[in-house]
Amino acid sequence: MTDIHPHQRVAVLADAQNLYHTAQSIYSQNIDYASLLEKSVQGRELTRAIAYVIRADAPDEERFFDALVDIGFETKIKDIKTFGDGSKKADWDVGMSLDAVTLASHVDTIVLCTGDGDFSRLCSHLRHEGVRVEVVAFRSSTAEELIEAADSFVDMAEREETFLL
Repeated sequence: MTDIHPHQRVAVLADAQNLYHTAQSIYSQNIDYASLLEKSVQGRELTRAIAYVIRADAPDEERFFDALVDIGFETKIKDIKTFGDGSKKADWDVGMSLDAVTLASHVDTIVLCTGDGDFSRLCSHLRHEGVRVEVVAFRSSTAEELIEAADSFVDMAEREETFLL
C-alpha cells in the first residue's frame, strides 16, 4: 500500500455521532472538527469531507451543522427515528459505506473518523480496491477489528489537546 504523499487525493468521512458520544462520555468535551479535518488530510489533496450527523432537535444543533460547513465539511443530516416503544435509532452506517465505495475510484485514501466495528468489512473492501484506509478515532471506543482492517490508525486520545475543545 502507498505511504502518505502530498499528491494523494483524500476523502474524510466523519461519523459525528460516534465521535461525539465518546468525547462526551469519556472527556465531557466536544470534538475540534477543524483539527480533525486538518490532521486527517495531513497536507494532501482533499477531495471530499463529509460529516454524517443526526438531527435530534437539540439546542444549538443547527449552529453546529453550519459550523461544520464553515470548516469545510459537507453535512449529511438524518432525523432521529422514535419507535412505538419509545426507543430511538439513527445511524449512518449504510450511507457512509455507500459513499466510501462510490468515492473509492476518485481518491487514493479514505479516512474514516469512527470507531464503529461495522466498518471493518468496508475497510477490507476498499483496500482490495487499492484504496488506502486510515481510521481516526478514540482507541478506547474503537473496535479492534476496525483497527486491524485499516492501513493506519490514529488514536485521538493520544492528542487530546489537538482533537478536543
